[in-house]
Amino acid sequence: MIQLHDKTFVPFISAQEIDSAIQSLAQQVEAEFGQEIPVFIGVLNGSFMVVSDFMKHYQKPCELSFIKMASYQGTTSTDVVKQLIGINQDLSGRSVVIIEDIVDTGNTLVELKELFKAQNIKELKIATLFFKPEAYKKDIKIDYIGISIPNKFIVGYGLDYDELGRNLPEVYQLNE
Repeated sequence: MIQLHDKTFVPFISAQEIDSAIQSLAQQVEAEFGQEIPVFIGVLNGSFMVVSDFMKHYQKPCELSFIKMASYQGTTSTDVVKQLIGINQDLSGRSVVIIEDIVDTGNTLVELKELFKAQNIKELKIATLFFKPEAYKKDIKIDYIGISIPNKFIVGYGLDYDELGRNLPEVYQLNE
């Protein structure tokens, strides 16, 4: 059990399970793109660990960029997604794969899809390490899912509770 601010969290997903899921995601994406060179877009802050490990497992040529979005305060989604850092790369005619740490409400994906619509990209794919099907209410297809989880608040492996817990190598769930 760990304590972050005023909340306690219990172990939920091991570092080994996470690594296995990321390796599987990388292999799926690799198989789909063949010799094409995709542009991976990591969504900061949460995805930094996912993207780092994903890139270690992806064996073919690729490009990488980041975008910073924010929608959480504490343990709750605000339903308002803000773009804090944008893409400054020409993506015209390119295949783009968004790499997320977690997809729950899908609000960030809606905002990202709108953002990339104006970029004249060839195709947009979504990859996420964690997916909460119970919380997801959008019509955007999630192309690659590492681990489906219940609608519980989690921290670790890039995910935070008011900025704490991102550095944990495994994932913990809120102890309710």
